[in-house]
Amino acid sequence: MAPRSMIAGAFLGALALTAPVTAQVVEQVSSDSQAGVPLFTSETLQLTADALATLSQNQSTLFQFGNSSTLSARTVGGCKVFPGDFWWPSSLVWTLFDKVLGGALIKTVPLAASCYSSWPEYDADTCATITDDWTNSNLHAADSASVMWPLFEGRTCLPTTNASAACTVGGYSSYAVNVTNVAQIQLAVNFARNAGLRLVVKNTGHDFSGKSTGAGALGIWTHHLKEIDYIANYKTSSYQGPAVKMGAGVQAFEIYEKANELGFSVVGGEGKTVGVAGGYVLGGGHSPLSSIYGLAADQVLAMEVVLANGRFVTVTEESDPDLFWAIRGGGGGTFGIVTSVISRVHPKVGVTVSTFSFSTGADVSADTFWAGVRAYMERFPAHADAGTYAYFWILNTGTDSFVFLMNPFFAVNHTLAEYNALVQPWYDELSDLGISITPNSNYYDNFYDGWSAGFPLETVAASVMLTGSRLFPRENFVNETLFNTTFDTLRSTISDGYAILAFNLKAELVDGYPDNAANPAFRNTLMHAITSTSWDSDATNAEILDTMDYFTNTILGKWRATCPDSGAYMSESDIQEPNFQQAFYGSNYARLYKLKQLYDPSSLFYAPTAVGSENWVVNSQDGLPDQNGRLCRA
Repeated sequence: MAPRSMIAGAFLGALALTAPVTAQVVEQVSSDSQAGVPLFTSETLQLTADALATLSQNQSTLFQFGNSSTLSARTVGGCKVFPGDFWWPSSLVWTLFDKVLGGALIKTVPLAASCYSSWPEYDADTCATITDDWTNSNLHAADSASVMWPLFEGRTCLPTTNASAACTVGGYSSYAVNVTNVAQIQLAVNFARNAGLRLVVKNTGHDFSGKSTGAGALGIWTHHLKEIDYIANYKTSSYQGPAVKMGAGVQAFEIYEKANELGFSVVGGEGKTVGVAGGYVLGGGHSPLSSIYGLAADQVLAMEVVLANGRFVTVTEESDPDLFWAIRGGGGGTFGIVTSVISRVHPKVGVTVSTFSFSTGADVSADTFWAGVRAYMERFPAHADAGTYAYFWILNTGTDSFVFLMNPFFAVNHTLAEYNALVQPWYDELSDLGISITPNSNYYDNFYDGWSAGFPLETVAASVMLTGSRLFPRENFVNETLFNTTFDTLRSTISDGYAILAFNLKAELVDGYPDNAANPAFRNTLMHAITSTSWDSDATNAEILDTMDYFTNTILGKWRATCPDSGAYMSESDIQEPNFQQAFYGSNYARLYKLKQLYDPSSLFYAPTAVGSENWVVNSQDGLPDQNGRLCRA
């Protein structure tokens, strides 16, 4: 028999009419925090027992906090409640939910619905604008449900010139809460848990595996939690110095602007629209500053978090060492919803930014080209140890035809003269090989200007592409036998028609920084390399799956064979990565899984390849590894 609370939920709409809700259910509490820094105003607006008491008993049923006896999963036949099910909340219940949220509930309309005559939003001009902007990451970051890789939503509503085609909500969340305060997160968490709904968390939607989307889900959209506070002297048991508190919605361009204004540097992503204080930092987060300061997760000193039971807690090294360890690097949308982080910051730093290219041609054979690339890879240890970060491409442009693009070499703490001295041995070797380059190198006296000049706005939203990656360890570049194997493997990958986008960096845990759950493979890496596969736009689902499987098992399989004990960066990876537990979490997985059962025993927080995700399966409608289907226990 269904739990009494579920029965109450199913008929709550009728009961709600007798006691209408006229205002958001929220209470303003003290700004004091165990973190030692005042809560943001958005964090002082919380769901409390007194706030819940303003509702009738029937109305409050779906919004009650969880405890040891009520935190069990509400499922129907082992699956999360899905649109069309008997237990799916009625429109009146959704109306009630919107009212207690203060009008923050958004019913999802796919971004490209304006291209389809079956939707009320159909408008040719709007469709044209959406189509033109489709690959712009800002477009998707500013939408409550859209993700930057529609393959993982299920490709159910892409821009089109065929207005009579079908467009459905598909794998996008059915509703989303536009969060502006903690109470709204707590209400959403409690509602999803008590009603048996799938729950997803979206900041910008950058994740390469679509972790922030899911059919029939309630989404929690943290994008507008933009507060930033600078703390001149922050103290913990292991740190004393400047720090910054960032709301979960703060993006790279925003925190970099603030850091430049106030004269400090902060470890954040290279992508302009990446949500620094969201899934990026929780998944580890490599950065143009990583070769000096480590990962973004290493910088975190404290967090404010809503747990699966709906409670708002402060997590520090002192207050909860296990959760403090797990959230920093153990993955977003896994243990709770972070509303803000306090991170250490660093002195203002100058940077030299250099771009250049070389390619095969009349005077440069394929073997000569690869000798030039090899000369670069041989210098990975020296360049990373000098604190630099390089972002480069190697592309196949035809039979025995290749191009190398440095986009850019980002030499932190290097003047132009120091940068030139560092790379001169490579430049000399290129010259000896007959390879001509014309570097465009410029020095900036601050990180922000160099980063703005060096890294373009991300191009996203390809629906005919799958990416995969590997963290290649230092041993692969200092051991001659391993280096030869690694180099030959990468050359073979590109010769077979697959591009490589890669980063030369290191991300060691700095002495004195507390340990965290970031992938141990990051600590030894000297190259984070990404490649991709693609298919024709009219390919069948079976053909797409065959292409994906070949890519995962054969192409990336060769990469894994060069460093089987290493792994991959979970946020920029192949969703089909075999043994993801080892690849993304390494030796940390057993401890992370145990903590997942402690803090979220019902797996309210689910995301593909996240800790504990092996206990669930998405029955996707197209048979591809996307989120367009019911979420059910495995």
